[in-house]
Amino acid sequence: MRKTSETLAPLFLSHGSPMTALEPREAGAFWQRLGPAITAAAGRPRAILAISAHSLAREPLLLAAARHTTVHDFSGFPEPLYRLRYDAPGAPDLAPRVAALVKAAGLPVQVADEGGLDHGIWAPLRFVWPEADIPVLPLAFAPDWRPARLFALGQALAPLADEGVLVYGSGSITHNLRLVFGAGRPPIDAPEIPESAAFRDWFTQRAAAADWPALLDYRRQAPHGVLMHPSDEHLLPFYVAAGAAGVDTPAGARIHASLTYGCLGMDAYAFGDAAAALAAV
Repeated sequence: MRKTSETLAPLFLSHGSPMTALEPREAGAFWQRLGPAITAAAGRPRAILAISAHSLAREPLLLAAARHTTVHDFSGFPEPLYRLRYDAPGAPDLAPRVAALVKAAGLPVQVADEGGLDHGIWAPLRFVWPEADIPVLPLAFAPDWRPARLFALGQALAPLADEGVLVYGSGSITHNLRLVFGAGRPPIDAPEIPESAAFRDWFTQRAAAADWPALLDYRRQAPHGVLMHPSDEHLLPFYVAAGAAGVDTPAGARIHASLTYGCLGMDAYAFGDAAAALAAV
């Protein structure tokens, strides 16, 4: 039963390589603790609104199918990865509410009777809620929207936190796959390169300080911002989740920090006043 008096803190989870689903390491252990922690702090969500770096569209698009299938949106990985399933129910009844909130903010949105969960959504969720029984409503976003506009999209979604809906952004706090899969591929437990450490530390400090002028302009102000994100679609869900905290300048608490391949951060953030309840996950 939900504790309806409590607010669900919006989340940003770094989902890492698809192999994280088979080799979860520290992030997987954190995800396993996260589901019970959310339930203890604010009750079990009645639905999840998922914004993933791997579900993109020309403008916001709600995938409102009644049932989702597991999308294996990758190639060249071990065969056991393709056997994993997370066929969660959809949330078609939630789609009109979300669409109304987005339209009320003067932003475009479409609704499609289609489904499918990309690995950015299901890889973490199979550890957070392994039963795959919480309805999921994916919200595809436009990768050419700037952080400020995606933050505004998140602000439009803020009422959902008090309605039992978890706003969940999935991407990566650092994401330069040339550093991971290029020549001289590092081992999964390689020590962190200095550029990655500097970027992740900067993000942690600016988020804790709610320094949104800097965060929204990260490509110019963050150390090694362009190196860590040659394209920024994997960081953009961070801004949607942050805006969903419902205040103009929400603080972001880093609730998990780990690393793979020396440069692929697995950090997780929670936003707003409700984030404090997850700080010890």
